[in-house]
Amino acid sequence: MSRRMRMTIENSITFEEGCDEYLLDCKARNLRDGTIKHYVDSSKQIMKYIGRDTLIKDIDKDIIDDFIIQLRENPNLNDMSLYTYARDFKTLMYFFMKKEYLPYFKITIPKADKQPIETYTDTELQILLKKPNLKRCGFTEYRVWVMTNFLLSTGIRQHSLISIKIKDIDFDAEVVHVNITKNRKPLIIPLNPDIIKILKEYLKYRKGGKDDYLFCNVYGKPLVRSTVYSSFHEYNRQRGIQKTGIHRYRHTFAKKWVLLGGNVVTLQRILGHSSLAITQNYLNLLVSDMKKDIDQFNILREFKKEGIKMTKN
Repeated sequence: MSRRMRMTIENSITFEEGCDEYLLDCKARNLRDGTIKHYVDSSKQIMKYIGRDTLIKDIDKDIIDDFIIQLRENPNLNDMSLYTYARDFKTLMYFFMKKEYLPYFKITIPKADKQPIETYTDTELQILLKKPNLKRCGFTEYRVWVMTNFLLSTGIRQHSLISIKIKDIDFDAEVVHVNITKNRKPLIIPLNPDIIKILKEYLKYRKGGKDDYLFCNVYGKPLVRSTVYSSFHEYNRQRGIQKTGIHRYRHTFAKKWVLLGGNVVTLQRILGHSSLAITQNYLNLLVSDMKKDIDQFNILREFKKEGIKMTKN
């Protein structure tokens, strides 16, 4: 095929065809299923603004600016959603530029105001960690209690949690092997004595073989995300806790780690972050929430009280 013919074909590629090509590239790069699904959903939403039959060669800075304006005028999109769509569109455009479907030009997107991460309070944790009566509760409630303890002991993500198998727990070495992670890099996380004791008791009830999943449903089958969320939601509501968030435990773990004097480098390795900068950014989002705790330990206020007492004496 001549270069002229190839250029003619490339210049007739529509936005929808370009998105399909990008998704194939994502699969070829072996990205996580969750990441690919995100791009599938995001591209469908972007097409509502750009138009699936729009030729990629016709997309310029003015079209991109108009796309951003339309996002801002959509009352159903919050600041974070706007940023996500704009970021994904930018990723697509740079992919098209790399493929030489259009000339290169710099794309600037609006920055999102990062919201502080809300964690579980100590009072809420005290309630959530109270062990249920095993003679009265069902397996689901007991399993969620064990999972809650496990999340607060390891800081792992939900998809890692439901992927752990019984054989991944090494009681001799007191570690858990986390083989399914966001960046596909396995982790080995130490287990504290309390969670080891909890897991040993749990396995007496759960039973199962070494190749079975650690956390399962009442029939011994693997858990799915929707089931996990609904069971945590019900567990929290039964205990009077209105907020629900499995990922919230990961943030709570990081916050408590820092407040208890834990090493940030070690925290980075446990969380599975590829760089210390990611962990630092993670902690920056916790600052406003941590300030509530810092205010309770106001050393200057304590000395001020002592000064008032001395003056009176």
